[in-house]
Amino acid sequence: MSERPTLKLKPGAGTRDPRRLRVRAGTAPRKASAPPPADAAEQGAERHGRAAEKPRGEAQRRAPARPPRRREPAADAPRPPRDRTARPPPASPHAQRPARAAAAPAPAAPRDARPPRRELPPARPVSASTAPARKASPPIGSRTATEGFRLSKRLTEQGIASRREADDWIAAGWVRVDGQMAVLGQRVRPEQRIDIDPAARKEQARSVTILLNKPVGHVSAQAEDGYPPAAALITEANKWEDDKRPFHPGHARGLAPAGRLDIDSTGLLVLTQDGRIAKLLIGENSLVEKEYLVRVAHAFEGGVPDTVIALLRHGLELDGEALKPAKVSWANEDQLRVVLQQGKKRQIRRMCEAVGLQVLGLKRVRIGSVALGKLPAGQWRYLRDDERF
Repeated sequence: MSERPTLKLKPGAGTRDPRRLRVRAGTAPRKASAPPPADAAEQGAERHGRAAEKPRGEAQRRAPARPPRRREPAADAPRPPRDRTARPPPASPHAQRPARAAAAPAPAAPRDARPPRRELPPARPVSASTAPARKASPPIGSRTATEGFRLSKRLTEQGIASRREADDWIAAGWVRVDGQMAVLGQRVRPEQRIDIDPAARKEQARSVTILLNKPVGHVSAQAEDGYPPAAALITEANKWEDDKRPFHPGHARGLAPAGRLDIDSTGLLVLTQDGRIAKLLIGENSLVEKEYLVRVAHAFEGGVPDTVIALLRHGLELDGEALKPAKVSWANEDQLRVVLQQGKKRQIRRMCEAVGLQVLGLKRVRIGSVALGKLPAGQWRYLRDDERF
């Protein structure tokens, strides 16, 4: 048997372990990388400036001693033949590793088990004295006693002045509440005292009320469809000559009709600057009578039956609302005298049409205790101091 050739190693290369098994490159199993030894870890820590703390005392004595480094023979020295039978065959890389001891599984909780119920501390009794007072909400649309009502509305409800007059008086400083000058928008309570300056009474006395005998072709309020308003007739030229009170241009300003007359109707129409009179005549709760003379035509044989007159007095309704009782009688053979306490639009004409009567002419001759009298059509006069509606 010939001798093996001697292999020369490169300078600086480590010596080969003769006990290392030679395997072919194609069949050699990949060996799992082993963790670095503790000494190598310590050396690396020292190299990076983080020296690992080494145990002292008994821990150093228990550390195993490092085996002496084996010296390799010289390169030119003959190697002894390898005894392949002396060493046991290497372990197969596919050998099963010992199974780790499995941790004991935790016992499963039964399905019926529920977490313990948390006990709440007992509630402390609350007495009536310590319980917070619950504030009841006021009903919608109601006003509490602390809020009160607007001062201008209070003066209007008491009949002292109209809403417009009240605002003017407050702005002028003529109204005091509990001795203090009132301001616009102020609210007052029922127990508060309200004082009116005498200057306001004098100013109110200057407000005028005018009686007009409205002719056909004029409307009561604003102009419409080309017809002029009744207030356009309040001029010095149209003033009745029997009225000796001097005319002032300011008397024609701010006149409001207190009631209405159709464009085809004539008679007494009230125009006023005093809001109290307007409320008295056309307010919702007004009971002032209005008297009319109504000339009618009919197609009944033998005259208008009494049942028709009875229906006009009471029993009719307009727009689904029953009418108040009325006073209806014959003024002459073709003219009715009708007294109402209402003022619905075209009320008398619609009442007559409902019972088969045709209105040919309508004239208002009285409002309350104030009569039209001899006032000519298209002329006007002042309401006298001794006249009351």
